[in-house]
Amino acid sequence: MEANRERSLRFIRATALIAAGLVATSLGLTACSSDDSADAGIVTTNAGEPQNPLVPTNTNENMGGRVVDRLFAGLKYYDANGEARDEMAEKIETTDRKSYRITIKPNWKFTDGTTVTAKSFVDAWNYGALGTNAQLQGYAFSQIAGFDEVNAEQPKAQTMSGLKLVDDRTFTVELKSPSIDFESALGYAPFYPLPEVAFKDMKAFGEKPVGNGPYAFESWEHNVKIDLKPNPDYPGGRPAKNKGLRFVMYQSYETAYADLQAGNLDALDTIPDSALSTYKSDLGDRAITKPTAQNQHIGIQSNVPHFAGAEGVLRRKAISMAINRPQIIEKIFNGLRNPARDFTASTLPGFNPNLPGAEVFEYNPEEAKKLWAQADAMSPWAGSRYTITYNSDGGHQAWIEAVANSVKNTLNIDAVANPVPTFKDVRDAVNAETIGAAFRYGWQGDYPTMMQFLGSNYYSYSETNNVNYNNPEVDRLFDAAMAAATKEESYKLIGQAQAIMIREMADIPVFDYIAAAGRSDRVTKAELAWNGLFDFENIEK
Repeated sequence: MEANRERSLRFIRATALIAAGLVATSLGLTACSSDDSADAGIVTTNAGEPQNPLVPTNTNENMGGRVVDRLFAGLKYYDANGEARDEMAEKIETTDRKSYRITIKPNWKFTDGTTVTAKSFVDAWNYGALGTNAQLQGYAFSQIAGFDEVNAEQPKAQTMSGLKLVDDRTFTVELKSPSIDFESALGYAPFYPLPEVAFKDMKAFGEKPVGNGPYAFESWEHNVKIDLKPNPDYPGGRPAKNKGLRFVMYQSYETAYADLQAGNLDALDTIPDSALSTYKSDLGDRAITKPTAQNQHIGIQSNVPHFAGAEGVLRRKAISMAINRPQIIEKIFNGLRNPARDFTASTLPGFNPNLPGAEVFEYNPEEAKKLWAQADAMSPWAGSRYTITYNSDGGHQAWIEAVANSVKNTLNIDAVANPVPTFKDVRDAVNAETIGAAFRYGWQGDYPTMMQFLGSNYYSYSETNNVNYNNPEVDRLFDAAMAAATKEESYKLIGQAQAIMIREMADIPVFDYIAAAGRSDRVTKAELAWNGLFDFENIEK
């Protein structure tokens, strides 16, 4: 799972946003009209340029993830409510949640006509886990026996000992310890199968992916659009109810919203801040509002001066208590956010808003000043600037500037918002640990459990641990939460882990989401899923 990893285990670092999530939003360059007669029935929806080629184990951000999840089918899929349902799985058998025997459905094809077999899963998972492949989602296999040997910087094995082929439709999985989340996770993108053609040239495959999901890849015009068409041979539980999807890349949400109102865009999953007070009256019954499993945080890596060790803990706590979250939510988002109370999201099962130390998420100017002074006693801040970097293509300017002003006015320091043109630019700098400042990041759930959020972002060995958080006791509690006999026991252990994270202020959670979205008047049905993305297969036009 993802969190702070030992530097010896770090290969590449990445973040997902609202996906997971949320994971952060990147918007591209241009818009397209959906009025052309040749495109009738094709649903146009907002998107952005994916950070990487569309390989499931290397896609951990929102814009690539929304496409990958349409192209591939896993053992499970998640319905609009986040319920994990069987997709390619015919049987998943276990008596102890540690040893699994998995049988896949017969006669399922990739879009190149080849058959999906048990080997398609085993080979894909081993590829994703192998350290020398440096896959951003490699951490997802960390529960499987043999992962550590395969995922090392200098692998001691090429395949995980916990994966065994039985026959063309059956394989077994041996975990290191029992897992309360493993079966639920099997609809998550890293667990998708891959066809044999992928392993001949993975980068080229990612540019023109061959999947087995409800849609087939048609074209990718970089920074402009990605077109998908329904897969007529898809036999699973989420067939396309439209004639195709066009993911249109925009420079701003304002432009996308104008296109939605003009009928040139069919589905927009994020209403711009400037329209949050009017979108319900603008769109009427085409406006969509729903609490979702997404969050936004301010992260800062420990190599930034003044933010390592005990001094860094004090400064992060001071900054958190200097942020007037309710005021920002009301003024910027018209109330359509919830102030953060932990490191996950309030819609997730087991969420607890009253963890020990949670008052650090509350606006408290006097306490913030006191903590900042304690940090100054360790190392004076004088002459330094607190910079929050964000991607200007994602609609984050207003709230990041508001956060910077709140910090500036409360702590009497030079705090500024720093726009960077694209989401990809920010992600590349975070992954390379060269960003050198605080930065906005978020997470959008990939499957609806608290450990999906926490493991992804705070396990010491996770490739999506953006802030270098590393606490062996938190790792131990995460492991224990995964191995717990009941959900209630798991939630208790997660609470203990989060209490430590609050005490150390792993990063600065700001808010989670009440999503605002909309559909055009040509769309008869469109629903946001549990994680804030559209339930794309079920959009009807």
